[in-house]
Amino acid sequence: MNNKKIFITGGAGFIANKLLELIADTNSVIIYDNFARDTFSCSKLANHPNIQVVRGDVLDQEGLLRAMKGVHVVIHAAAIAGIDTVILNPTKTMRVNMIGTANVLEAARINKVADRIVDLSTSEVFGGMAYRVNEDESSVTGAAGEARWSYAVSKLAGEHLAAAYFKEYNMPIVTIRPFNVYGPGQTGEGAILVFIKRALKNEDINIYGDGTRIRAWCYVDDFVDGLLRCIDKPEAIGNSFNIGNPRAVVTIYGLAQTICRVLNSKSKICIKPDLSADIDLRIPSIEKARTVLGFDPRVDLEEGILRTSEWLITKER
Repeated sequence: MNNKKIFITGGAGFIANKLLELIADTNSVIIYDNFARDTFSCSKLANHPNIQVVRGDVLDQEGLLRAMKGVHVVIHAAAIAGIDTVILNPTKTMRVNMIGTANVLEAARINKVADRIVDLSTSEVFGGMAYRVNEDESSVTGAAGEARWSYAVSKLAGEHLAAAYFKEYNMPIVTIRPFNVYGPGQTGEGAILVFIKRALKNEDINIYGDGTRIRAWCYVDDFVDGLLRCIDKPEAIGNSFNIGNPRAVVTIYGLAQTICRVLNSKSKICIKPDLSADIDLRIPSIEKARTVLGFDPRVDLEEGILRTSEWLITKER
């Protein structure tokens, strides 16, 4: 993208910060965020002349309407996320993820955003057992009342709303389902980030459950490449895409072992009782993204672990 005005909700966050590194020099960018999580302020981009910061909340529709005027591209990355946060705040999770998405879509419609609107959903919409799932498979949500599933339910509602806006108003909308994104700049409760931090200090690494749950891990550079392709490719409009790395698959216990081996750590891996319901298997099919977008992840798990650990070491000096 060049010479575009781009609006990013959740623009102070982890994924947005990596995106900003690639687009800020050649575009005008508005980041709209309440800064509950903040990767941006301590980054090298904090004083970039092409970036305008608007402190706002996606629950404030009037604020969104004002801030979004005249933009060409909207990237909706704001959400309540993280298992611990979701379990503690299921009502806030659903309000922000559902009403916030509705407000963003309506502001984009009123402001006639013409180039692209990208809604970041989640791989959790596929439910507890998702093996090589494609975008057309039925989504599954957990039992009502289990706070763990409020995130997936709220994100799925946002997907349905985005699809409705595309069909009813012919808006240029694309939905992305991220699969376990990690890497430099990450904040919050991500397993790889937590495990690496503890491994670098030779501290115990706690695993909740029996360690057999399986994930496919996507390095942030690969994810942002997929995101940019969703903005660039006209064929993407009206579609949803799995963006992840089905080659970087490991159990949670295997992940901890790999991190300890790659970092030459003496950390002890400790099995703890489950804290909540969780997803047992999550591996995407990315054939649609390969075919339509030309997307193919490049960073394998060990390389991603090394890059993330190098960033953490540099950050803490």
